[in-house]
Order: sequence, then structure tokens, then C-alpha cells
Amino acid sequence: MKPASRRVLLLPERRRFRGHPLAEDLARALGRADRLPPTDPGERAQLLRHFELLPRGWPMAALMRQHAAGDARGATWLRADPGFVRAEMMGARLMAWGDLGLSEADADQLMAPLRPLFGDAGFLLSRTRAEHWYLQLPAEARLPAFSPPADALGGQLLAHLPEGDEARRWRQLGNEAQILLHNHPLNARRAEAGRPPVNTLWFWGGGRLPDAVRAPWRAVIGADDELAALAAAAGVTAHVAEAGGVLVDLRRVRDPAQLEAALREALASLRQRHAELVLDFADGEALACTTAQRWRLLRAPLRGLDD
Repeated sequence: MKPASRRVLLLPERRRFRGHPLAEDLARALGRADRLPPTDPGERAQLLRHFELLPRGWPMAALMRQHAAGDARGATWLRADPGFVRAEMMGARLMAWGDLGLSEADADQLMAPLRPLFGDAGFLLSRTRAEHWYLQLPAEARLPAFSPPADALGGQLLAHLPEGDEARRWRQLGNEAQILLHNHPLNARRAEAGRPPVNTLWFWGGGRLPDAVRAPWRAVIGADDELAALAAAAGVTAHVAEAGGVLVDLRRVRDPAQLEAALREALASLRQRHAELVLDFADGEALACTTAQRWRLLRAPLRGLDD
């Protein structure tokens, strides 16, 4: 991580824009950019390029709980979010997470029969939002490696379930929670209304609050909850006018026209506020742009972001 006057754009995987040629001005500018050495793919690796956690790990449940409620210290935390799993001939898939349209009252109704289940195991189930559910565990609790829901969405469930001795208990708890949710009257009402049932809990982000989170950014711009929690832990201002080193989250952009407008505005910032612009893609590829590159007149234009 460099603490210079840089602007870094966090971008989706380049394949998201496959087949969309760049506008001529952008093709020329990005064709002159420097390709940085490839790094690890995935959104977790992407964020870890810009935030340093001590000790190392990815305890997003604790970080997000601390950001939302300020009470994460002294315990191990695990997200236990409501989701929708669709059964298939060859298994099951996680089809929805975080966007099931639950109200606060819906969440409270669904959680009521689940609290005794987790309470008997010594865990406290609570929430900060209708679809942000947490389990508070003893500080010394050991957890298996859980897959983030964003990685599991649309994929075969078995490929994303935890493995090993420590995972058996969580598979059993997950199965018992599924039975309680399957029999919940709220899901019957959702089915009558043509809405998907809330039939599973997705465990993820387990761990304790880090001792420290460090980042070189003066500001972070974006609405992502994980990014906001990391910025808060690092003492970085979020959602403000930019000056100095700035990290801008564009990972949810899917419209090529919207992305091109953002790239144009970012390239213009090189002449106004920043010495370097870095395009950091979730697949591990990256481009670095500076004003001096305008003299690379013989460089071929970049035909597309996946070029």
C-alpha cells in the first residue's frame, strides 16, 4: 500500500464487460497505462490489497458489528444471515442473500424460534438490520473457514460448506435452523405471495475484532458495508469530497456507460488532484495511469477492459 496522492478505483472482474468496446478516448488513455503485476483474484483479496489487518485474517462479522453497534470487543462473532436455497436434482444452490425484502418485524418473527436453538449451544443470536444477523460466541471459540455469501451465490451448496472437525457442529446447527425456518408460518405467507422462502442461514465472516486496521487512504467513497466497516476501523473518512489518497468503490457497476463515465472523471482527476490513478479489478489485474503517459503515442489502444 502506498500513501501517495493516488486515486484507486475498485472495479468488478473484467469479464463483466466482455464484448463492450471502449470509447476511443478511453481506449487511447488506457492503452498507454502500465499493467501492474497480477495479484490474487476475489473481492476479499482485492480489499486486502488496500487494508492491513493485524493479526491477519478476515473477521468481517466482528468489524461490521463494531461499525454498526460498537459492541464487538471481547467476543468472537459470526454472521448468520437469512438466505434462500433452492433444491435441485443434483443438490442445492444459494439463490438469494441480503435482498429478500425482510422487514424488521419479519426478521424478529423468523429469529424467535432460532434463538433457543443457538442459545442451547451457548451462542447469542441478534441483528443490527433486518437481514444482518449475528451470532456472539465466547472469545476463545474456534471456527471453520466459511465461504462469503457473495462467492457462494448461484453455486452448488456443497462446494461452499465448511469442512473438517470444527465444521460438523455448524453443519448440524445449520440443518436444524433450516428445519425451523421451513416450518415457520411466515414462509407459508411468503409462498402465498409468490416470494421466495427464507429457508437457510448463511454463516460467514467469523472471528474477533482485529487489534488494528491500517490503510493509507484519506477518504473512502462507496456504499458497501464491508468497505465502510474497514474504513471506520482504520479511521478513514467515508463518503466525502476527495483530497489526497482516495479509494473509490465501483465493484457493483454493471452498466458499461456508467463505468465509462466514471473512468473519464477519474482520468480527469490526474490533471487536477492526483498523481496516479490505479484501476484495480477483482480478477487481480490492474492498470496504473499517470499524466506522463500521454507521450506514449505509439501504444496501441485498449480495445476493451478484458483486452
